[in-house]
Formats: sequence, structure tokens, C-alpha cells
Amino acid sequence: MSHPPPIDWSLLDMSVELVRQAGELTLQWFRAEELRVEHKGDGTPVTEADKAAERYLRSEIARRWPADSIVGEEEAATTGASGRTWIIDPIDGTKAFTRGVPLYCNLLALEDEHGPAIGIINVPALAETVYAGRGLGCYINGVRVSVSNHARLEGAHVSTCGFDYWDDTLLLAIKHAGTNMRTWGDGYGYALVATGRIDAMIDPEVAVWDIAPMPVVLSEAGGRFTNFAGGDDLRHGTGLATNGLIHDELLDLISNSVSAGVLHSNPSTESARPRLIETS
Repeated sequence: MSHPPPIDWSLLDMSVELVRQAGELTLQWFRAEELRVEHKGDGTPVTEADKAAERYLRSEIARRWPADSIVGEEEAATTGASGRTWIIDPIDGTKAFTRGVPLYCNLLALEDEHGPAIGIINVPALAETVYAGRGLGCYINGVRVSVSNHARLEGAHVSTCGFDYWDDTLLLAIKHAGTNMRTWGDGYGYALVATGRIDAMIDPEVAVWDIAPMPVVLSEAGGRFTNFAGGDDLRHGTGLATNGLIHDELLDLISNSVSAGVLHSNPSTESARPRLIETS
């Protein structure tokens, strides 16, 4: 079986710089007294920082790669002819952002005809950027990183965005497996897994832009990313990132603990989930 070709270093470098610039934009509103919070039709918050960051990324991507498609959380998708798609989450963790919590992220991913190509998790308030390019490895601020080597659920550090939308049976199953459960959530939790600081991130409810960078980030860090069904469909509405060593054990717990309905796409987020380019 042939491996897809690595992406070009210059493309990865340019992408990382764009996301860092978008992150600098958001810091203008972070912890600002005049920050205004609006609510979208689905009840989720949005701020001018979200909108400005996405506008910046869209304009820069369109200027540099005008034939590429763009999917983002705050604006309608645009379709290009290149076969490549950029996926933007301008602020992943807007609720944290509005409360002055410095763990919010700017996310950017690229898919091409071979599948996931680039993944970037920028944490501007902490000056951390975790990024990966297919075939190039995973890095934090220029230093190559890898996942942990913890091989058992017992004692594993497991994070999530929050426990309010978990199935109770699954929550108790993970708890009683002897894990250390934390809530370093949103994109930051995935960054922690990729850099070996924790062992797993579990997301029972996500949209495409929340997790688009994660397949290549985790793969290049030596870990694993799937949905709760064990597949690679980002539209499933769930996400599981691990060091790879405890992945199957967690999938078994999920399969045994959560009702069949919860293991499929969550209807509350499905309507907001765009269709990405098809990959083989």
C-alpha cells in the first residue's frame, strides 16, 4: 500500500504564519472590557474576534491560493476547482475566550486529494502553536513532539471539553477505569495529547471545524484520531484522540457504554456540519 506524498514545507510554514497572525488579531479583544458577545441561531456565542479572525484567514487564503475551497464556522463555504479545502475555526473555545480563559485556540486544516494534509492548533494567549504536515512530523513552536507512552487506561490522563453533554454511563465507565479526568478542553486538549502532556481527549459532540486539524496532527505525532465508531469520518459528530496505545481500549468502553443513538451524528450539530471534499 503506497503512502500519500508529503506536503511541501513552504505551504506548512505559510499556513502556520497565517494562523499565528489570526491569533494576534483575537488578542486585541481578549479580556477587553468592551467585548460584545452575540448568540447565533443555535445558541452558541460569537464575538467580533471570531469574525475578524475568520475574515483574515479567508482573505489571505483566497489571495494566496485562489483555486482552493474554504469552509469556516462563521461564513458560508466557498468552492474552488483545485480539489483542496481549507477548514477554519477562528476561535475554538469561544465560551472560554469570553470568560478570559487563555486556552482558546485558532484552528486551521487543509485537505487535498490524498486526505488530511495540514493541521494547526494555535493557542495565542499561551504563545503555543502545535502543527503538523503530512509526512513532515508534528511540532510545537519549532520543536518536534510526540505522544506519550502510557499504555494503560489506569492512570491515564484523559481530557474533554466538559461533562455536561456526556452520556452518564460512559462518564462513569471512564471514571471507574482508573483514569485521571480533566477538562482541558477544545483544541487545547488535542494539543496536549499530541505533545505527550496527556494521554487522551474525548469529545462526544463536535463539528467538522472543531476537529479538522486533528487527524494529521495526531498521526504525525505518533498517536491516533478517530470518531467514536473507530472511523475517520469527521462528520460523525464525535472525536477521540489518544497516544494510540489506549485507543482500542477506549473505543471498547465507548461501544459498550453508550447507546447506539449517541454513537451516531448528533442532530443538534449535524445541520451545521458542511460536507468536506471526498477522499479515498
